[in-house]
Amino acid sequence: MDFKLEVASALKEQIEDLTLEEIQSYIEIPPNKEMGDYAFPCFKLAKIFRKAPNMIAEDIAGKIEPKGSISKVVQLGGYVNFFVDKSKLAETVINKVLTEKENYGKSELGKGKTVVVDFSSPNIAKPFHIGHIRTTVIGNALYKIYNSQGYNMVRINHLGDYGTQFGKLIVAFKLWGDKETVESNPIPELLKLYVRFHDEAEVHPEMEDEARAWFTKLENGDEEAKALWQWFRDESLKEFSRVYDLLDIEFDSYAGESFYSDKMDRVIDLIKEKGLLEESEGTNIVNLDAYNLTPALITKKDGSTLYMTRDLAAAIYRKETYDFDKCLYVVGSQQALHFQQLFKVLELMGYEWSKDLVHVPFGMVALESGTMSTRKGRVVFLEDVLRQAIEKTKDIILTKNPNAENVDEIAKQVGVGAVVFQELSNSRIKDYTFSWDKTLSFDGETGPYVQYTHARCCAVLRKANEEVTSDIDYSLLSDEGSSEVLKVIESFNKCILASMKKNEPHIVTRFVLDLAQAFNKFYHDNPILVDDAELRKARLALVEATRQSIENGLALLGMHAPHKM
Repeated sequence: MDFKLEVASALKEQIEDLTLEEIQSYIEIPPNKEMGDYAFPCFKLAKIFRKAPNMIAEDIAGKIEPKGSISKVVQLGGYVNFFVDKSKLAETVINKVLTEKENYGKSELGKGKTVVVDFSSPNIAKPFHIGHIRTTVIGNALYKIYNSQGYNMVRINHLGDYGTQFGKLIVAFKLWGDKETVESNPIPELLKLYVRFHDEAEVHPEMEDEARAWFTKLENGDEEAKALWQWFRDESLKEFSRVYDLLDIEFDSYAGESFYSDKMDRVIDLIKEKGLLEESEGTNIVNLDAYNLTPALITKKDGSTLYMTRDLAAAIYRKETYDFDKCLYVVGSQQALHFQQLFKVLELMGYEWSKDLVHVPFGMVALESGTMSTRKGRVVFLEDVLRQAIEKTKDIILTKNPNAENVDEIAKQVGVGAVVFQELSNSRIKDYTFSWDKTLSFDGETGPYVQYTHARCCAVLRKANEEVTSDIDYSLLSDEGSSEVLKVIESFNKCILASMKKNEPHIVTRFVLDLAQAFNKFYHDNPILVDDAELRKARLALVEATRQSIENGLALLGMHAPHKM
């Protein structure tokens, strides 16, 4: 039962001039509980009815008979306020959760539709650093959120495994590299070579030309260049896979930039055919002046390709391969212009599906010591952050409970969860400064707090040691504390849909936090394992509905719900 829809339907009988959808969109949640569960503002009706809003509200409230799940209708100023039958709320919500279990919150909304998510995409031979965590966990959460609504999902890790930096790395390795040293510790050693190249090139700028020459050799299939590039790629992927294992993240495709190296001539030919390619100072561009955009650079003076060429090839390949209904690019906000150009060029090439491409931007991560810079070697490795979070969690668990079981597994679930949750707890577009203390704090609105609430529910159910059933007296759950918990649980699917519509995982994060807070207040105020058998049964059903909803919500964020902590 959708309580908001029932309220809207009751209003619709009195308001012919608005559609049911419009009425639903205007319905609000009153600022305090004494005012009811839902409120409809009548200000928008003043012109239609030619009356003051408070008179319209009084008129409508007087005509609506309380029935079904609506227990009371009152006028408050210019609003019509509705009170929901609390025992009806309890019956509807608990029945649904206990019946659907791990499927609670899911739907078949996206059945038959495909969504591609391009996320994570670290650069080969460079550190997988804290700056990559945002694209990685936001992308993974969006995959899980869309997947929960029945969409067929394709997860693509568009690796940065092509470009002039490989020319630089080849030059550096040939000058100063050692195979055994690199294989013993690939990314840090390759990073040292990359940093040294930039230091030396400041004194010897001709090295930049040498690097460009080696990249052109790579593009032309030179055996030595290809062998070195492949080795850099293989060693890097071994390192990256350790981080993905810690985060429990998988991909359906690792087709990176290099995958499109033999597909770019076709793209350039298509742009020429459409009469879009122009020469400008030796380079080839698509002029986008008419759309208030800077030119899209297609090839450099030496003929080598760029991000734009490869992204055009990738978009066309993905449409032809997956026939997506939507393709999400989870990439930092500083790339906004690039994606505006990309989508516009595809539109000008005649691809009407360019409207189905969506850039999902997010804010930057800075360090307390300043901006991160791979060239200067100033980075925080993501693997270090995750492993330190796990170690700190393990210490906390053993301090509180020296005989705890499965400590390593729980420490991993909670430690990694703390990092993931922090990333997803704010609007993705906000910039923030990475702080070790904040990331590893378990107080306040954190992942460990929500996971601990789940473990608390599990502990109560273990102690009760009786079957949880929906065959209960629902009137026993019509108190304010129970109703607050149930109202949050009832909003789960709406939160998922809002999160999907805005590509904002933090809406789901907010849901699990609100639920944990409402439950902990209920738990504090209401003993659960009471002597009264009927009351105990009813409250245990509420505990299980809370536990299941938290587990389902955390799963969408890519987090585990431990049974003990």
